[in-house]
Amino acid sequence: MSKLLAVFGATGQQGGSIVSHVLKDVELASQYRIRALTRDPSSPSAQALQKLEVEVVKADLNDDASLHDAMRGAHTVFALTVPTFGPNAKVQEVTRGKAMADIAVAEGLQYIIFSTLPHVTTVSGGKYTNVTAWDAQAEIEEYIRSLPVKSAFFSPGSFMQNFKQIMAPRPTGSGTYVISRPVSPKSLLPLIDTAGDTGKYVGAILAEPDRYEGRVFCAASALYSMEEIAQIISKVSGKTVTFEQVSVESFRQGLPPWGGVLVEMMLFQQEFGYYGPKTKELVAWAVENARGNVHTFEEYLTENPLQLQ
Repeated sequence: MSKLLAVFGATGQQGGSIVSHVLKDVELASQYRIRALTRDPSSPSAQALQKLEVEVVKADLNDDASLHDAMRGAHTVFALTVPTFGPNAKVQEVTRGKAMADIAVAEGLQYIIFSTLPHVTTVSGGKYTNVTAWDAQAEIEEYIRSLPVKSAFFSPGSFMQNFKQIMAPRPTGSGTYVISRPVSPKSLLPLIDTAGDTGKYVGAILAEPDRYEGRVFCAASALYSMEEIAQIISKVSGKTVTFEQVSVESFRQGLPPWGGVLVEMMLFQQEFGYYGPKTKELVAWAVENARGNVHTFEEYLTENPLQLQ
């Protein structure tokens, strides 16, 4: 009898990658049947999953009854929370994450795989305290570890997909492009093809849950310096893209109200490492243990070209 795997965010990048990977992996597909959890089962993405004969169920983190329905009868759950911004954002995220974990235990689930991130305040020794979304997920992870249920963790690096959006190179007006950040050109960033590779990391846990119990997959294909990122985008796009280090004050201009969080996140990553002092080793271990080859940044851009006009 196959086990029921409930996947939160099944129409998003992380959850969608897991659903796709399990369906395509002959061994995992024989071990698990999928219940895709989404806030809107009527969405085109959810309907596409239904056409693949995947069970689709509504799940809202703010609705305990829906969480009970979503996880009832499941053996394993992939869970994640959605960060928000505001004065009570951290408290709200931690509260809902803990409630989701408690409901998983109450429904008799045997295994929780949670999408987490490092505790910035702790790793930085209290220097950076405003990256509350990361701290919230780390505190939820700590809580899950205290529960009477097996668990493992997926900790994604910086999304390669962000270079199509918030991290996209800016046109300079002279036919070239620039990536501006308040960090050194040598500052290192672990990158992951979230939509393409999340399932490969989580798939490893699903295939050997006892082996990876308690472990964290610090998921990225490699560490890239900011200047390397610009060089790779130039190579693949055929456009001239450079990296420019700017002052914190300059970078803050034009940012949304929560932009200060983004600045602290970047400064933390540069000073302490995305996953802390052993970032390089942690990323290498995750790549080695992933269930399949993960995409380099160049491979991702080749398959998903940036539209630099």
